[in-house]
Amino acid sequence: MSDNDTYKTLKEPSEGIYKEKGSKFLAFAYPVFTEDEIKEHINVLKKQYHDARHHCYAWKLGMDNNHYRMNDDGEPSGTAGKPIFGQILSHELTNVLVVVVRYFGGTKLGTSGLIHAYKAATKDAFENAEIVERTVNDILTLTFEYGAMNDVMRIIKDEEPKVLEQDFNLSCKMILSVRQSGSGALVDKLKKITSVKVEKDEPVK
Repeated sequence: MSDNDTYKTLKEPSEGIYKEKGSKFLAFAYPVFTEDEIKEHINVLKKQYHDARHHCYAWKLGMDNNHYRMNDDGEPSGTAGKPIFGQILSHELTNVLVVVVRYFGGTKLGTSGLIHAYKAATKDAFENAEIVERTVNDILTLTFEYGAMNDVMRIIKDEEPKVLEQDFNLSCKMILSVRQSGSGALVDKLKKITSVKVEKDEPVK
């Protein structure tokens, strides 16, 4: 069983909090799949907590470790976004956004104090979250003639992909979701059937 098509993320949004010398750090963690989703969550929090001094965040998408961002939002460089992102990495999560909203309490915490505060708030949000393992799935669209129905259905029964849609008329169409590590074998079997055409869409994470 291959592990390169599985990842850990949050089942649903969660929250955390850290308080230090009058300052409050409110952490909001979300499972996300696109940058548009990320922007929407950040915008909503900035409106909801418009009176806060800072809205710092970090996020990571996908499994290649190249798609991420960190933002200190006015805090000294490296004291907010980086420790938030560090917690994402240490919990081995992806497809996740964490925004930490800070209310300033009047006393400066210093560089080490800020780093600890943003780390602690993020850690609290993750400890309050349910972490789940998900698979990366390929989406396959099959088109075939009605006469090939039995052969196609036999393979689907053996390989057990998830059937998302099906339409059986004079020409038949099915949309399947299959774990990426098993996608190649399924496609190879289907293509051996005369009249079957297979198109692969972008993987779903």
